[in-house]
Amino acid sequence: MCQQLWLLPSVKMAPQSPPEVAETAIPEAVKTKRFRKLPRLSGSFREEGIGAAGWRIWLRSSGRRASRSGLYRRAPGSCPTSGTGPSDEEGALIDDSRQRGKPMELILGKQFKLPVWETIVRTMRPGEVAEFLCDVKHVVLYPLVSKSLRNIAAGKDPLEGQRHCCGIAQMQEHSSLGHADLDELQQRPQPLIFHIEMIKVEAPGTYQQDPWAMSDAEKMKAVPLIHEEGNRLYREGRIKEASIKYYDAIACLKNLQMKEQPGSADWIQLDLQITPLLLNYCQCKLVAQEYYEVLDHCSTILNKYEDNVKAYFKRGKAHAAVWNAREAQADFAKVLQLQPALGPVVSRELRDLQHRLRQKDLEDKARFQGIFSP
Repeated sequence: MCQQLWLLPSVKMAPQSPPEVAETAIPEAVKTKRFRKLPRLSGSFREEGIGAAGWRIWLRSSGRRASRSGLYRRAPGSCPTSGTGPSDEEGALIDDSRQRGKPMELILGKQFKLPVWETIVRTMRPGEVAEFLCDVKHVVLYPLVSKSLRNIAAGKDPLEGQRHCCGIAQMQEHSSLGHADLDELQQRPQPLIFHIEMIKVEAPGTYQQDPWAMSDAEKMKAVPLIHEEGNRLYREGRIKEASIKYYDAIACLKNLQMKEQPGSADWIQLDLQITPLLLNYCQCKLVAQEYYEVLDHCSTILNKYEDNVKAYFKRGKAHAAVWNAREAQADFAKVLQLQPALGPVVSRELRDLQHRLRQKDLEDKARFQGIFSP
């Protein structure tokens, strides 16, 4: 059975010599401090079968370096104030999902790079707040995980800058992760403290998976469904939502493409599937008047496929919108060369461009005349 969960963690550095393990349910060299334990109303995860692959957990979390003079200094039963940083004695804060404004999502059984997180959340229940001190051997890959989470918060691909290999190989390959604090932690690994509040738990089949959480087979199966959903949203005039669907479908295929040798038959086949989705995404950006993004994506397509009529046409419209008249005319001429049947459509676009250019010229003359007249 597949299952899924939601969390809010924070991360800090811990001492080099962590105390002995306090709870046998948690792996060796992990110590726990509970701030709030709810009444046992609905049983534990283990009793309800929660914890198998596919459960999604939403967490509020933060991570910090551990105190050098001691770990847990709060009064028994106390709970840290949400949104406030740790004191100096608690250690330097590394990440905090509260600052990103969105809880962290953890799906069990998806071969997450930090397996200890899956282990420790299985000991918690919805609404519970706890801290976990994890020894170095459990968190050596945290810098890579943190970089992915920061990419997600910035709206980037979580795998940006990573190739298809194990986490240790990636750490050896890249001299810098692009964040000074993560570079330091990568070079000098230390124990970490994770402060976690479990917000919500969702069972498999009750939610729609994000592309990053899918297996390769699930991605391939989902792409046509996501594509069709994007088309439906576009027809309904829900342009922004449609662009998100197209983006998700592209992300699925790009993730699969990363695992193939560039230029290989499989890589090319995936690229041919990406191209129409990218053109649909560009159409959404045209409607949203985000013209420079259209120019960028269409140029990328034309660098690989010089006979793509739709890419020339959309790029021509984007050039016209930003007053690149010569470039627009060149793209529209290429459209006519490749597909003469589009003559009436191209003529309409060129007439509209000429009309806008004349209007702009008149406005400029009037403006300059007002400046230089006595």
